[in-house]
Amino acid sequence: MNKSVSLGLCLLLLFPLAAMADGPFDGTWKVDMSKVQMPKKPDVFVLKDGMYDCKTCVPPVSIKADGQDHAISGHPYMDAMAIQVVDPHTIKETDKKGGKVVATQTITVAADGKTAHFEFSDSSNSSGAPVTGNGELKQVAAGPAGSHAVSGSWVTASIANMSENATEITFKEEGGMLNMSAPTGQSYQAKLDGTEAPYKGDPGINSVTVKKTGKMSMVETDKRDGKVVTVMTSTVSADGKTMDVHMDDKLHDRSMHFVAVKQ
Repeated sequence: MNKSVSLGLCLLLLFPLAAMADGPFDGTWKVDMSKVQMPKKPDVFVLKDGMYDCKTCVPPVSIKADGQDHAISGHPYMDAMAIQVVDPHTIKETDKKGGKVVATQTITVAADGKTAHFEFSDSSNSSGAPVTGNGELKQVAAGPAGSHAVSGSWVTASIANMSENATEITFKEEGGMLNMSAPTGQSYQAKLDGTEAPYKGDPGINSVTVKKTGKMSMVETDKRDGKVVTVMTSTVSADGKTMDVHMDDKLHDRSMHFVAVKQ
């Protein structure tokens, strides 16, 4: 799945949590999908003259749109991508790593060219069942003349039917350590004083720090090979039932916000 499109979705798995002595962050939390505010910065694609370009991918992707696998580099979740032009309004993307399909995504642009529907299945960040879902895109700038309908600048307007393995996560604080585990296989055990610790089960993150900033708030910083990729701030409500999460995606220079509900 195109990581520039799906990053916001997949990062729902990674929202930061910490547990203080009285345990306000302990337990299982679930993202309230009705309160997710997706990034306002658009993704930019151009499909023209048989070539597909993802301008906002990091690093950018430029391959033939011939339905065949093409090697790409610098992307921890995949090493090959195929773009199939289904019809003048629809494309299908297939991502692979080590020859294995790790994600698929189909985007269908509406007749007026202003909105699009997408459906995806993504196991590039999961050791178990893939993360699945669908949603709507809104065009904020048209593509160049003569290009495929998918071309242009798009923001995610809404997400629906996200699989539960992408929206639930469990935390436990013991002896000044925060233990995190997710159904998709991510985990870490980190001190709550900002000491760097290993982040397991995610090809795009290999270390994490968790720092308390108040009784009910904290900041998590995720890194890959020493470089910060995301900084997330979370605050638990006074009644302990919800948690406000702000995520800054440093890699793509965008941010998102969502609310998690204690189960």
